[in-house]
Amino acid sequence: MFIAILDLRTAATDRPDVLAQLDEERDRVHAMPGNIAYRVYAGREDDTAVAVVHEWDDEASFAGYLRSDSFARSGTKIRPLLTGAPVSRRFSADLRETVA
Repeated sequence: MFIAILDLRTAATDRPDVLAQLDEERDRVHAMPGNIAYRVYAGREDDTAVAVVHEWDDEASFAGYLRSDSFARSGTKIRPLLTGAPVSRRFSADLRETVA
């Protein structure tokens, strides 16, 4: 499994637009080969923070997302609204179990 956690910072007044763009792409990202999860979060303790958690079958699937129109479209709309560089932490992981 491949996990990417993306942290973004924007002005508080621009955060709704950033969240809306990420939400607009959700169904397209979920439909991509290898996508397990795509979750968008608004920071609770900071009204400028946005986080995206990606889970993919493997790094190749995530690379396909990075080459996608969805990724390009979000970058075009979101990057001008950011107050700093995005930070993406990427992990290789082994799923030990899913507990329900």
